[in-house]
Amino acid sequence: MSVPTPFLNSDPTSGHAGTPDRDPAAVERAEARKHLEARRKIVADVVSYVAINAFLVFVWLVTGAGYFWPGWVMAGWGVLLALHAWDVFGRRPITEADVDREISSRR
Repeated sequence: MSVPTPFLNSDPTSGHAGTPDRDPAAVERAEARKHLEARRKIVADVVSYVAINAFLVFVWLVTGAGYFWPGWVMAGWGVLLALHAWDVFGRRPITEADVDREISSRR
């Protein structure tokens, strides 16, 4: 007789260690899919950034080209886009070896 354990997550995409019924191939596939979706989203975000900021520069030019106000939008959005790109391309996922190393360092 098996007793359900509500604190264990059986979702293969959750990334929680210790779940007894996780299929490693399914977890790896889900993580790969998630990374590919994030890469596609960053490409769409860059296209949006370029298109919208080009439009804003056009509006700036047409309205007299005084103070370059589109720079504020470009700077703010650019910082957020750079942080998102770092999250997608720069960070590596936490592995079981990382978790084991952290546990052993606490002993």
